[in-house]
Amino acid sequence: MPAKKRVLKSDLKKVDSHVVQPREYDEIPELTAEWFASADHHRGGKLVRRGRPKSDDPKQLVSLRLDADVLRWFKRSGAGYQSRIGDVLRRHVQQSTARKKKAG
Repeated sequence: MPAKKRVLKSDLKKVDSHVVQPREYDEIPELTAEWFASADHHRGGKLVRRGRPKSDDPKQLVSLRLDADVLRWFKRSGAGYQSRIGDVLRRHVQQSTARKKKAG
């Protein structure tokens, strides 16, 4: 359990005690068949995906044991340390490949 609890910036007791009034229901749009039909966007009969496009070369999930001091060094520089470790490994692969091409 975390040492610090996250502080909410809303009054949950006030929210919980609120009773919805009939006039508030007028604000809620009716969910009709037409609304549901328009919820997904189709182009030429094919559903158009939302969000980030799928990568042609997605990252792979691995379990990797690193020396504690190395991991601490990367984590000390803040969020994104896993990407920085990947960048270091990528540069090593590129440098090794370039050396092999020169030698070969």
